[in-house]
Amino acid sequence: MTLTVVRSADRRRTVTDWLDSAHCFSFGDHYDPANTHHGVLLAHNEDTVAHGRGFDTHPHRDTEIITWVLSGSLVHQDSEGNAGVIYPGLAQRTSAGSGILHSERNDHLETRGEPVRLIQMWVMPDDYGTDPDYAQHDITDELTPGRLVTLASGSPHHDSAIRIANADATLSVARLAPDQQVTVPTARFTHLFVARGAVDVDGERLTVGDTVRAEGIGGTVVRAAGDSEILLWSMDARLGENL
Repeated sequence: MTLTVVRSADRRRTVTDWLDSAHCFSFGDHYDPANTHHGVLLAHNEDTVAHGRGFDTHPHRDTEIITWVLSGSLVHQDSEGNAGVIYPGLAQRTSAGSGILHSERNDHLETRGEPVRLIQMWVMPDDYGTDPDYAQHDITDELTPGRLVTLASGSPHHDSAIRIANADATLSVARLAPDQQVTVPTARFTHLFVARGAVDVDGERLTVGDTVRAEGIGGTVVRAAGDSEILLWSMDARLGENL
């Protein structure tokens, strides 16, 4: 078993007049050849976007893009005609496939001028050049405190709110009340991110923005030190391994 803790403050950041983005891995102008991915997870960004601003229309190709909003709301539009408002409790996935253009903006009236805080994650698909696709599903009613909920998966062994085109990747979310605990699923690679609050993992206290990257920690207990939320990737392959 190997376990590495990456503290929130150690992430590289992109900061502009409308965006504060903290990157778990190399991203944009921040490149570190020793920090490009974990398992099949290629990007894991914590973004805070000012009201009325956002990511204007830009291209993607052959990427599974999963967005999880923590507060506020984000408007998605793409060249395939898909459009929607992503809000807390809504699981959303864009499969870029052979190529799409999309935009993501904090310009929904319900935000009342507030920023939107979100986590956006990228994994590579098993097959390249497929048709672009879009999916979203509200899982609010399933987010019972103390329960690990499968948010997105491509594994044939897991049901999930939304499906992704990578059979070796599963994303779960848990909201925890103080002293509640969940058990890390068995997987070759695990990426655990603290989205709210604080949790204890293997003797380490993790707070908002902290991450655990691990191999072979299935069965490890995550215990909440207060009201908390975690995002947990369980992966059974390394990037490029199945090419």
